[in-house]
Amino acid sequence: MHELSIAQSILDIAARHIPDGTTCQVTTVRVRVGQLAGVATNSLEFCFQAITRGTRLDGARLAIEEIPVTAACSACSARFRIDDSRFACPACGSTAITITTGRELQLTEIELDDEPTDTP
Repeated sequence: MHELSIAQSILDIAARHIPDGTTCQVTTVRVRVGQLAGVATNSLEFCFQAITRGTRLDGARLAIEEIPVTAACSACSARFRIDDSRFACPACGSTAITITTGRELQLTEIELDDEPTDTP
């Protein structure tokens, strides 16, 4: 289950980018996951919740934006979305295509609560 190692990487990256000395709670971590990235998003969410317990990200929500597979045709220059397993241009039928989106795996945003968690 490589989702556990991906969740750990997300935790590590997020933890490095939280300003030192902040007492604000991390509320949301946003990631973009392409449909061809080979990531089971339900498993990723589960793993993220499990490994963030007791860390600075405890209680944070993992917001996943799923990125569709899109391509460009080398033969006719058409741009299109691939919704099935047919990797061919719908305009001309060519299989000489280039995948333009759908392989992403990016942490894009860390959202902090405005209120400090340790109030005097």
